[in-house]
Amino acid sequence: MPHDLLIIGGGPAGLTAALYGARGGLDTVVLEMGAPGGQAGQTDRIENYPGFPEGINGMELAMKFAEQAQRFGARIEMTTVQRVELNGEIKKAFTGSGEFTARAIIIASGAHPRPLGVPGEEEFRGRGVSYCATCDGAFFRDKKVAVVGGGDSAVEEALFLTRFASQVTIIHRRDALRATKVLQERARDNPKISFHWNTVVTRIMGREKVSSLELKDVKSGTTREEAFDGIFIFIGLEPNTGFLKGALTLDSQGYIVTRENLATSIPGVFAAGDVRSKDFRQVSTAVGDGAVAAMAAERYLAGL
Repeated sequence: MPHDLLIIGGGPAGLTAALYGARGGLDTVVLEMGAPGGQAGQTDRIENYPGFPEGINGMELAMKFAEQAQRFGARIEMTTVQRVELNGEIKKAFTGSGEFTARAIIIASGAHPRPLGVPGEEEFRGRGVSYCATCDGAFFRDKKVAVVGGGDSAVEEALFLTRFASQVTIIHRRDALRATKVLQERARDNPKISFHWNTVVTRIMGREKVSSLELKDVKSGTTREEAFDGIFIFIGLEPNTGFLKGALTLDSQGYIVTRENLATSIPGVFAAGDVRSKDFRQVSTAVGDGAVAAMAAERYLAGL
């Protein structure tokens, strides 16, 4: 017997969708490959989510999301979705623990930061290596930090970090930023921001936490070591849509294309959170997506 609603992904978007779906009386199942919470669950402190004036640990917030969804009857299955079949009235998800079917499906599988892929990056993740200035910037008050990237996100985050850090160095592999002119001007006018042009990070070093970076000049090929207290990496995101190959309309970067009600190109299939094509990716926007997608799915099911 198929479920009413199947949700792929147990981050803020997926868990909010589960809450709304289950509370609306739908037989709701969430498929999550790891611990609930997604990227938010890996954040040490979230200080910009409404309702928690003192901030909250990311995993703690994620568990609250999960508890609330489960309170209304949503079920969370820990498994990895390998592929899907979305055409037809009954949608199918094939996982390592079997096949799940439902009359409607919400894809909330999220996205992951594109890594630098250098030694030390994984070792110091959460101990000086960050992919979110809004999440972690306050932990680097009066510290020297590096920002890797040259687009709008990198420059915006560098400007944000000047609220806390004593010095912010933008490291870019080219000799000019790709960010919009206005952002470039703001960065150049900020006395806390400096630039390392034609430079890439080749190694992240430290003991208990990040203490220095190995930098390479891409023109001369020379390397040097420079002291930094942290490194923020903004070279793009990669959507978790590998299991959707050929099953759904994606944009040129692999994100799911949605309409205003978060419906996709296939009836009964919706998308929410970081996995869909949109401008802003925060916990609060993911939660909003989850609510909209669930209500749209409920309306779709009522019309069947």
